[in-house]
Amino acid sequence: MNNPNLPLVYHPNYSFNFDPKHRFVMSKFARLFQEVKTMGLVNNNVHNPETGSPSPLELVHCEQYIWDLWRNQLDIKMMRRIGLPWSEALMARTFTAPLGTLKTAELALEHGIACHLAGGTHHAHFDFGSGFCMVNDLAFAATHLINTKKITNALIFDLDVHQGDGTAAMLKHNPYVFTCSIHCEKNFPFRKHASDLDIGLEIGLSDTHYLEVVASTLESLLLDLNPDIVFYDAGVDIWQGDSLGKLDISWLGIAKRDALVLGLCQKHGIPVATVIGGGYDKDHQRLAKRHAIVVQQAAKF
Repeated sequence: MNNPNLPLVYHPNYSFNFDPKHRFVMSKFARLFQEVKTMGLVNNNVHNPETGSPSPLELVHCEQYIWDLWRNQLDIKMMRRIGLPWSEALMARTFTAPLGTLKTAELALEHGIACHLAGGTHHAHFDFGSGFCMVNDLAFAATHLINTKKITNALIFDLDVHQGDGTAAMLKHNPYVFTCSIHCEKNFPFRKHASDLDIGLEIGLSDTHYLEVVASTLESLLLDLNPDIVFYDAGVDIWQGDSLGKLDISWLGIAKRDALVLGLCQKHGIPVATVIGGGYDKDHQRLAKRHAIVVQQAAKF
């Protein structure tokens, strides 16, 4: 039985007019919102974050970097490393999404679970962006909750196929946030930054072993850390057909993974905030359906 009152966080500026042939599918956020609406999961339960600006992100990012980004004053090499063409619309969504992840976490603390229909920009570092990520919503939201004393500790459980290098680097010296990344080892980023726990998987790994690794790792972390909240990066680029994935996880395997993660958090009574992470597909509607899996699984709880 799906719960139509599952807290969802979304902002209309997440998608905007963008090159449909670009590897990053900018339409996926709006498509995802429509997908969960079609599933019957939208029922006065959608929360909009405030439209963002660089100021809140000064909490975790280099002030000069984010303001230069906002004003389109970064040099060509830095923009090339990000991989997205600058626009005012891109800046609006870039600085709104971290506020969305923060709102999702606050709702999760209140309701036990909440889903952000964006987020997971884990390749963004303190003073530069990378891999389609400009600012780090996970580092920002976790740090904000700790600094405002809404939580004492957090677990960032990152199951995107790519290692969460930016999150690891930015939170390296924060003793209150534990970062865990389970990813394909021989994949981007090619220079990894050490998380508190990294598990690099072999190319072509399939469902059974993958799910065993996820289950045993998360169970152990929840017991050891007893976090006040779990930030779950539910990247769907683990799928066997993903153009940037390199793992062999089936569609059903993704659903089992999400049910497993959410179920373990519920079993231990720990709130969980989900973000969608990465996913790449020339079929944009299929990608939206993949990203909807975690929302569908969350609604069952």
